Amino acid sequence: MISELNAQFGIQGELDFVEDGSGLILSRITNAHGSGTLCLQGAHLMSWQPVGQKAPVIWLSKDAKLAVGKSIRGGAPVCWPWFGAHATESAFPGHGFARTVPWRVIESGRDVGGETRLVLRLVASEKTLEQWPHACNLDLAITFGESLRMELTTENTGNEDFVIGEALHTYFQIGDISEVSVKGLEGCEYWDKVGGSNLKRQEGEIRFTGETDRVYINTASECVIRDDRLRRSIHVAKSGSLSTVVWTPWVEKANKMGDMGQPDGWREMLCVESANALDNQVKVAAGTRHTLIVEYRAVSY
Repeated sequence: MISELNAQFGIQGELDFVEDGSGLILSRITNAHGSGTLCLQGAHLMSWQPVGQKAPVIWLSKDAKLAVGKSIRGGAPVCWPWFGAHATESAFPGHGFARTVPWRVIESGRDVGGETRLVLRLVASEKTLEQWPHACNLDLAITFGESLRMELTTENTGNEDFVIGEALHTYFQIGDISEVSVKGLEGCEYWDKVGGSNLKRQEGEIRFTGETDRVYINTASECVIRDDRLRRSIHVAKSGSLSTVVWTPWVEKANKMGDMGQPDGWREMLCVESANALDNQVKVAAGTRHTLIVEYRAVSY
């Protein structure tokens, strides 16, 4: 399997595939713009660090566990075809099954600017079809360059419309949660998931003093994470997305998770997720496709 992947999709000195000790297959990318790692299970981006940045842009817990059928703490999990709990089936996994099932590589290459591009497709199975009995393809294209671009495409290949919820649940590396702010969501309505589910409106930039779990709706705005400890801003630009999720577990919830990188791993991460959730779920008509695109870049100051 590894030899076939490297023969068909590897790029000498730039892109290769290796097997982790857990049995999962990882893709390693190194080019003139930076480096990254992707796990084929879940098409899960695990790391990305552009040239010139002293710290990774993508956070991965030091206690993250790689295991068949299990999600990885950190990186950029793909939430699909629903976001959060399933609407009717409590036994179905939260945030869907895409992040814990195999994907296969269908394309790789080098773009004209020296960027490395990798495209994966979710592998449907009897188990996934039990949870999602719709004819469709789900592809994720990732381009590693000065910025990192992710394109999640849902193609309805059947004869009936369906509705999806989705998110790129990206964990960003920060210096300290108490020293960051998020701009770009001023004036937006959001569902506050801490202590219930209440609709509120954002006043000013977002600062963090405790557990935060918010789904901002009806917004396609670019967000900027300003990080005074690391002296950089992370820009999150998106299209095909009308929800933005902002999440930090804070100490009590992080301690219950057990894989956040104890004792203070939670302080060094912040999730700003490009999504279509709750009020903004997407109907994908028969014979059409929908693409959620996000692009990340880090700027030092």
